[in-house]
Amino acid sequence: MALREVPTTNGVAPSALIHDYPNPFKIVIVGAGIGGLSAAIALRRQGHKVDLYEQSKFSSETGAAVHLAPNANGILRRWGVFAERFGAVEMKRLVELAPGGGIVRDVDLTVTNKMWQHPWQLVHRVALHEKLRDVATTQNAPGSPATLKTSSKVVDIDAEAGKVTLEDGTSITADIIVGADGIYSRTRKFVHDEKLFPSGKAAFRFLLDRKVALADPVTAPLVEKLDTLTMWYGSDRRMVMYPCNDNKTLNFVLIHPDTETHAKSSDGWNKQGSLEQILKIYEDFEPAVKKLISKVDPMELKVWQLLDMEKLPSWTKGKLCLIGDAAHPFMPHQGQGAGQAMEDAAALATVLPKGTAPSDIPERLKLYEKVRYDRAHTVQEFSRQAGRDWVNGKPQIEMTTYTSFNFGHDEIDNSANVFKRWLWSQKKNMYWRMPIGFGPFPGPRQDAFGRPRAGQSERTFQTASIKFKTSRTYLESILPTESFNFKSPATVCTASISVTSLGNMSWLGGGGYDHCGLYIHGVQYTRKDGSTINGTYLPVLFESLNDPIISGRDELGMNKLYCQIDIDRTANSYRARCSWRGAEFLDLELQNLTADNPKSEAGTIGGENDYGILTYKYIPAVGEPGKADVEYACVVPHEEEAKVAPATVKSVARSDKASIRFDAGDWDTLPTLHHITSSLAGIPIYEIISAKIVQGLGVPDVSSCRRTE
Repeated sequence: MALREVPTTNGVAPSALIHDYPNPFKIVIVGAGIGGLSAAIALRRQGHKVDLYEQSKFSSETGAAVHLAPNANGILRRWGVFAERFGAVEMKRLVELAPGGGIVRDVDLTVTNKMWQHPWQLVHRVALHEKLRDVATTQNAPGSPATLKTSSKVVDIDAEAGKVTLEDGTSITADIIVGADGIYSRTRKFVHDEKLFPSGKAAFRFLLDRKVALADPVTAPLVEKLDTLTMWYGSDRRMVMYPCNDNKTLNFVLIHPDTETHAKSSDGWNKQGSLEQILKIYEDFEPAVKKLISKVDPMELKVWQLLDMEKLPSWTKGKLCLIGDAAHPFMPHQGQGAGQAMEDAAALATVLPKGTAPSDIPERLKLYEKVRYDRAHTVQEFSRQAGRDWVNGKPQIEMTTYTSFNFGHDEIDNSANVFKRWLWSQKKNMYWRMPIGFGPFPGPRQDAFGRPRAGQSERTFQTASIKFKTSRTYLESILPTESFNFKSPATVCTASISVTSLGNMSWLGGGGYDHCGLYIHGVQYTRKDGSTINGTYLPVLFESLNDPIISGRDELGMNKLYCQIDIDRTANSYRARCSWRGAEFLDLELQNLTADNPKSEAGTIGGENDYGILTYKYIPAVGEPGKADVEYACVVPHEEEAKVAPATVKSVARSDKASIRFDAGDWDTLPTLHHITSSLAGIPIYEIISAKIVQGLGVPDVSSCRRTE
């Protein structure tokens, strides 16, 4: 993936998570059926320029009805398409009958349909197609209207160059070409030339006005129930009837062995069927069914061969991708063909947000394929299984086996989830913290796009510190492991209490926070190989804000805890008090402050000339008290931190009268901190060596923190 520079004012590094290419893609869609129009809607909503090329004139659109299962309706409704507004019928009942009319199953779906977020509807194909065409090409929808060119037959495609050639010789170039030209796709061969083959079945289809059937007392009982899909099953043939057009029209599909109608793949979708032939094929069905069939206008009766295809090894090549039946032809047995084309369209648009770079197109098309390939082919296989002939009056696969898989899916949510996780994977050095389901965590060292934080040199600091002499033998008791010890054998050592106020922190929206820590100087860490690091050990750091506490514990291994820090500053004095819910445990005070030369400040905590700050990370194992999941020592090298954001000292004030007072409290007043405050209160203060307040600019992000080994 190409990384692109993002316009910033602080020279922030580029990020794979940002789509900033200035121009929309020019996208050519071959085919303007349900799949092609769905792709046009989805891609225009992403801000791209879409042109549709359809070989027909759309002058004689007829067709049958279409299932809009919950998985398809979830997509349409987000596009502003509500099928009930143009005649869709909600499917509320499923009836299965034997050829002689005996009831095999009668299922009320009104309760089970509540499982799904969106309705299961039945709609006339022409009404749906007209609505999709309107939404794709209207000015009153998100994005630029797609242009639709009919009577435009594509005869050649250069997938690598993104070039389409029409039958009249016109050549069109595009950033992306989408093959949405159905089961008889001409674009498929430019990806992989896979041939269709007969499934062994053919199907009649026709529409009938419900009033015609209701007017006949023989056929009326078959069509009285509204919102109902009815199926008659023979051993190797079946008839499916369901309503559309606000229950005014009945759609029929009659599936049978293709040897009985001699339908061929070359016949296409609109071969004229024979009423005499259909009545012969279904002669063993009950008389009322045959009479219902006989009411069709013979000129409206169509028959076509049901074709299948082996799984394509890939749906994409270069700048060309396939969707819908061009990629994965469907049997009609689940009514999922249109829905899966819509899912393809939604997924394709998701991985191509506005701002995607042209160099990323082949990779994004492969990602689209990865998102959709397994699911589409699984639903395709379920459709094959659902079409198997019944054995001993029973289906070979129960409908419930695949219904939950089909309906319980939202492709917009699914592809968005896959895409965001894929994007995260492209930025290898992102910081992750709990809860990880929401993605990498922005913080002091990295923004939401994985880029180093800008403006560290503009951050402000004010640090008040008191350095004092104390007992080495006492402080040894709070070193974490035997790998930590004092460099000097002297029983007198030095430590500091330091209170810092940070401001102008961009990662906190320009605000800041306070922290107070105990720094033990002259500590030496011995690695497993015997080498040593000389530094200042930080056993505890209290902070007044949750965000830096969590990021510091997780990312830096620092021993951070929360407390309230109240600071009072005047021209001549400074006082900081640390408390937990009103229970004060530390009072630090500097009086008689006098200004000093800023250049007099050494720059590190306590002015120590050591390697850096030592910490110890420990994460307990869940469910195993006393056991660590993770524990190791860390170090923050002073020299490397200074390179990240050199500090500019603006002022220094020194105090000749300073004090530190600890109050251990008890387990009632400090129920979560008493073990710490009692240890702090036990630290002997032999002599205060120095006390100062340093103010300036430049606060490093501690990104140089690392394991000691």
